[in-house]
Amino acid sequence: MMDSSPHKFYHVHDFDSRQYLEHYYSDKPDMTFGDDLLNFFIENLRQVFAVGHINGDILIDLSTGAFIHHLYSASEFFKNIIVLKVNNRCIMELKRWVDERTGAFYWGHTSALHQEKEENSEKFENGEGKVRSAIQHVVKYDLEKENITEPLVLPPADCVISTLHLDVISKDQDDYIRYLRKFSRLLNPGGHLIIIGVLDATYFTVGKDKFHVFTYDEDFARKALVGEGFIIDYCKVKERTAVSDFTDYKTVIFIAAHKEK
Repeated sequence: MMDSSPHKFYHVHDFDSRQYLEHYYSDKPDMTFGDDLLNFFIENLRQVFAVGHINGDILIDLSTGAFIHHLYSASEFFKNIIVLKVNNRCIMELKRWVDERTGAFYWGHTSALHQEKEENSEKFENGEGKVRSAIQHVVKYDLEKENITEPLVLPPADCVISTLHLDVISKDQDDYIRYLRKFSRLLNPGGHLIIIGVLDATYFTVGKDKFHVFTYDEDFARKALVGEGFIIDYCKVKERTAVSDFTDYKTVIFIAAHKEK
């Protein structure tokens, strides 16, 4: 079924994790996605965590690629972060950074950005160090298994973050809802789900390869969450400012919701 798509699929085909980071998250002067994919992520996560309702012992992160800047605020409110990846190269890329090995991707620009947004900036001076300390496990998972981390059984999470992930693993609306349901099962009753996505997109580019993106709008995202038993607490949509043909999304969406008990 996936072979009918003109684009590759993130979780099926070879994916260059380092080039993805260089294209969309680097500190290079010609990197045009800073406002949409760095600033927007950090600002909205900072806001929802600052309210104080989202906290606990365990946070599970299911995000595309090997970026970490979306975890700065989370590391202040959760003791343990478990990162799930479908791509081996992304696992290796992330572990290289966690272990502070030579050649790890540079995230200092995002740490500085996060610190600038905090009133008590001294509290967040070692943002990268706190994220490293909080990440307890990096685990490969299988989308098609009932227990996606089989044979591991993960403890229920107080929060799940899915950043740009449902967009690239879902080929249609049914897929999106099916995977959303699987992610929901990782939560405690009353647990929180944070989803960051791109709207009205069809592809993103890494090197010479174009990857599939599921096309949907804000109304669909809201209805999908409500249909799976979530109450939406916060929603922000930002118009695209990046000028680039690397990807064709129109807007970026941020939703924080909690699961009805």
